[in-house]
Amino acid sequence: MAFWSLSSPGDGVVVAAYSNPTMNYFVPEAVAELGQLIESWHADRSVRAVVLCGDGRSSGFITHFSVETLEQIASDPESARGSAAVSQGYHALLDQLNRLPQAVVAAMNGDTMGGGFELALACDIRVGQTGDHRYGLPEARLGIMPGGGGTQRLPRLVGPARALELTLRARIVDPPEALRLGLVHELADDAVARAIQIATEIAELPATSVADIKAAMYRGMDAPLAAGLALESGNFQNTMLSEAARERMRTYLDQPEHERRAWLET
Repeated sequence: MAFWSLSSPGDGVVVAAYSNPTMNYFVPEAVAELGQLIESWHADRSVRAVVLCGDGRSSGFITHFSVETLEQIASDPESARGSAAVSQGYHALLDQLNRLPQAVVAAMNGDTMGGGFELALACDIRVGQTGDHRYGLPEARLGIMPGGGGTQRLPRLVGPARALELTLRARIVDPPEALRLGLVHELADDAVARAIQIATEIAELPATSVADIKAAMYRGMDAPLAAGLALESGNFQNTMLSEAARERMRTYLDQPEHERRAWLET
């Protein structure tokens, strides 16, 4: 692929590194490539966890969506009138990413703003990297607004008041501030290495548990409580019917009682 390179650091873990020198801007061709990868991961049950990152050779994870492309669309009245379809297409892509049964970890090893930050928001876990990097949604400074889900996913992450303040002011923040605000789950000197470690931990868990936890949380989050609880119960039953659950619980019960807590921590 022209923009995404794949590697496998361990059983079940796939690392997809983005490269578009020199600034790692996101472009339509790269979005299409990511869509192909997401489709392949949906179908490949040997993939247990995915890490998305920058290639480390430029300043960004995905610095932001190409402003050159957006300006070309805005400059043509006919294209501008169809720009909602561009937004909807990106929404569909990130919804597909979010609905992957595998865990997806974003290693934000460089600037991650605009459409790049919206991609990170659609991932399950975000690891920021220490250094001179910036994260956020600066679209209002360009006279536009987030169009890749930022106005919807960010308030669900940090609450509407904080999300409005960040987005209306077009604030971009450094990694320590991002951690304080809850935009990332943790910081690491090497975000990619840490993301691979987390992905490897999750890849070792039963795939049914991971998939059903994701589905219950994401689908239940926007449903009434009763509907969310019903979804949880159905998914709980699905895990209880799995052979992995029986094996794991038997293994736990085989441990001496005084060693069971340590088993759960490993």
